[in-house]
Amino acid sequence: MNYLGRQRKLAASLGQAKVAALLVTHMANVRYLCGFTGSSGALVVFAGDGPSKPVLFTDGRYTRQAADEVQGATVVVGKKSAPVEATRVLLRRRVPVVAVEANQLSYAAFQQLKQLLGGKTRLKPLSEVVEELRANKEPEEIEQIRASVLLAASLFPVALSAIRPGVSENLVAGEMELQARRAGAEKMSFDSIVAAGARSALPHGRASSQPIPDKGFIILDWGVILAGYCSDMTRTVHVGPVSAVHRKMYKAVREAQLASLEVVRPGATGAEVDRAGRQALEKAGFGAFFTHSTGHGVGLEVHESPRLAQGQTHRLTPGMVVTIEPGIYIPDEGGVRIEDMVLVTESGCEVLTPTTKDLITL
Repeated sequence: MNYLGRQRKLAASLGQAKVAALLVTHMANVRYLCGFTGSSGALVVFAGDGPSKPVLFTDGRYTRQAADEVQGATVVVGKKSAPVEATRVLLRRRVPVVAVEANQLSYAAFQQLKQLLGGKTRLKPLSEVVEELRANKEPEEIEQIRASVLLAASLFPVALSAIRPGVSENLVAGEMELQARRAGAEKMSFDSIVAAGARSALPHGRASSQPIPDKGFIILDWGVILAGYCSDMTRTVHVGPVSAVHRKMYKAVREAQLASLEVVRPGATGAEVDRAGRQALEKAGFGAFFTHSTGHGVGLEVHESPRLAQGQTHRLTPGMVVTIEPGIYIPDEGGVRIEDMVLVTESGCEVLTPTTKDLITL
């Protein structure tokens, strides 16, 4: 990974924001900038192209790990919490203005930092500054994401073989998660969703002890983390005979998903991608039952920038990896969602998820 290049890009953007440094406390952002994978730390990145290297602050639990992992930054192992240790260096270097991650730092932590700095260094909240860099994936990141997507897709046959009436949703999720670990996944990207029958109308119906009924939809939404990078996919299958209403629901979602995919290209906005699928569902008579946004970025975290939703004016650029996941959720009837991960290319997009979108009945 090009950690030095990322640090230089961030340093340049900080100069434009008129701050002397950024205190990075969100651990996914810390990892992105210097490679540190521990659970506790803070990174100070200085503005401009001067000689000051970034400084990673952590504690004694991570002495060896930080030495092995961190690239392009000086490591300081302290006795106090990482943000507290960072304030000492900021004061010693007489940094006039330091930015903090407004969208990640709690109000209590902000107030503590402000008190420790005692007015000698001013805090300036900045939002999404590192996240904007993370939105465009480097070639090595894209390859890691491809591998994560393929591992996740390999779990779909595992789910199909586990599904049968009377078996609990938890058992299906458990089989998928066991095989994910055996295949090398660090863990799942999120709590796996297995929502059967009437519960398929819950967009985030995490697997429960409920037995799978003898008819109806089952929404399967899962992903894995492999080498730090997440995947996220959804397929909906059906148990028992498929009614005309259910066929219509599934067809509408599939067409909406394909309509949104057609719009994914450099220059398209998140709102335009969202609108394409939403209009397809409205035309089919299901617009009122699509209750969430069309998609989101995926990388070191399963939900990243950009968002594909109403009102989103940020334009897609090559290297972004996003999900396309329209759905229909009708209470007491059931729900359908189809989700692929998609790479924005120079000329359009590439669907990374290889799994069939045909309606499978069990």
